[in-house]
Amino acid sequence: MESVAIKGTARTDLGKKGTKAVRNEGQVPCVIYGGENVVHFSAKPFDFRSLIYTPDFKIAEIELDGKTYRCFIKDLQMHPVTDELVHVDFMELVDGQSIKLEIPVRFEGQAPGVKSGGKLSQKVRRVKIKTTPEKLVDSMMVDISSLELGQSVRVRDIKPVDGIEVTSSPGIPVASVEIPRALRSATAAAEQEEEAAE
Repeated sequence: MESVAIKGTARTDLGKKGTKAVRNEGQVPCVIYGGENVVHFSAKPFDFRSLIYTPDFKIAEIELDGKTYRCFIKDLQMHPVTDELVHVDFMELVDGQSIKLEIPVRFEGQAPGVKSGGKLSQKVRRVKIKTTPEKLVDSMMVDISSLELGQSVRVRDIKPVDGIEVTSSPGIPVASVEIPRALRSATAAAEQEEEAAE
C-alpha cells in the first residue's frame, strides 16, 4: 500500500479567524477523526498533490509533534472559483476498528469483445467497501476476460477479498463492451442482405 508523508503543524486557534489566518499563510486547515482525540493541524497545499490528484488510493502518514497518524482522506473541499484546496478531513486508521471508504476498481484480462472491434467503457471507477486497516487493499479486481460485444460486468462480479465487504449495490455496471456505431451499421447491413437473399 503506497503512502504519502505529510508534515503538519498542530492548530490551537480553531475559530473562523484562526482558520482564515492559516489560509492567509498559504496553509490548508485539516482535521483527523476516528482516533482517541480529534486532531486539528495545517499543512502546505503542495504536500497533498500526490494524495489527491491521482486515480490511486494512498494512505497519508501525517507527522505532528513527533507522532505519526496513518489516515485516509474522508472528505475535502475545493474553492468553487480557484479550485484551491481549502480543507481536508482525514480518518485515522485504528487497528481492529471497522472503516468505510471508496477504493479504485482495476481490470484483469483482455475482453474478447474489444478484439472484435468493441470499446471497453468503464462506468464505475471506485466502489464502497467496509473493512479493517489490517485487511485494507489499494484496489479491487474484476475479470473482463469473458466480456463479449454488448456485455457488462457488475459490482457483484468483483473478485472477493478476505475481510473486505463491498457495500456498493451489486447490480451496478462496472464496465461494458460497447458496440461502435460503424460496427452496428455493418452488422445491420449484413443482416438485411441475408434476409434479402432468403
